[in-house]
Amino acid sequence: MQIDDRDRKILSLLQADCRISNAELAAQAGMSASACWRRVRALEAAGIIENYGVTLDPGKLGLTFHAIVLVHLARHDPDKIKDFIHAVQARPEVQEVFATTGQADYHLRVRCRDIEAYNRLLEDFLFRQPAVQSAQTNVVLREIKRARAGLM
Repeated sequence: MQIDDRDRKILSLLQADCRISNAELAAQAGMSASACWRRVRALEAAGIIENYGVTLDPGKLGLTFHAIVLVHLARHDPDKIKDFIHAVQARPEVQEVFATTGQADYHLRVRCRDIEAYNRLLEDFLFRQPAVQSAQTNVVLREIKRARAGLM
């Protein structure tokens, strides 16, 4: 699917407020409501719009500990890596996982209630994964920018 300027406008508006009505979306995009609805459905069908969601404030939910964890694997056995990936995907404290180049094999964004909860995550979960050799924790002191919108 080719994305044009009108599609980019629709995507930008939806990223800013995914609860916007189709009528308001169409008005702001400068098109009819039916044409706008068809474009949104086409963007969904093409997989460009993956989902709609809500952005939560982790601090207000009591998740005050925030870290980026650099994970180094002991073995690059495909089955152990697959098990590691499934395990971190299932943990709610692990919010994002990236396979990366450089010294670490994976970078994890982790949020927990406090340092004690994070220590339990390390000891009871992460260090028990057979593929994990070590982990380096980078505590987030302050969040400067968090992606919510703005890809377009």
